[in-house]
Amino acid sequence: MTENTATTGISPAGPADPGAPERAPRRQRADAQRNTASLLEAAKAVFAASGVDAPAKEIADLAGVGVGTLYRHFPRRSDLVKAVLEHEIDACAAAAPALAAAHEPAAALEKWLHRYTEFLATKRGFAAALHSGDPAFDALPGYFFKRVAPALGSLLEAATVTGEIRAGISARDLLHAIALLCLPVPGEGLAYSQRMVAVLIDGLRYGTDTSQSRP
Repeated sequence: MTENTATTGISPAGPADPGAPERAPRRQRADAQRNTASLLEAAKAVFAASGVDAPAKEIADLAGVGVGTLYRHFPRRSDLVKAVLEHEIDACAAAAPALAAAHEPAAALEKWLHRYTEFLATKRGFAAALHSGDPAFDALPGYFFKRVAPALGSLLEAATVTGEIRAGISARDLLHAIALLCLPVPGEGLAYSQRMVAVLIDGLRYGTDTSQSRP
């Protein structure tokens, strides 16, 4: 056996034991995936409570891993912030078809808009990070609209077709409007933003046949 073969366990002709299952690499990949998922969920919770500058140890402790594991997956703070945002954007987009399958069009749209409101209102400190000039965040606005606008558009179109929502409102219009309603207000939190969005949703119904029949 050559030195290279002894080191890698792979001969020039291929694996040393072609019939043996690759258990160790698969376990490592599964462990890495679990660690990444745990870190993202922990960072989401810690960022919501303490902001994006929260200590790394607080995130690692909540995820049940060492700080070294955190830095191995996310060497820079901006890497972690970006990953959390992309993870949340993906979850927000994925919620649209799930809600559409479980509810009538207008109800699905309303529930999704409140979910989007929660996404925006609980991202404490993210705005400052995104405008810090770090190139790690340059692609995030495009990623956001690419994933979220079509998801909202499908819900909006379905509710418009049934006559429950007024026509002429685009997904981009709604995304921007709710973002403005979620700007921080001194002394107010998520509940305030949700109330303002509820008023906006009532406005979307104004002028439709269903709005005339509401008490």
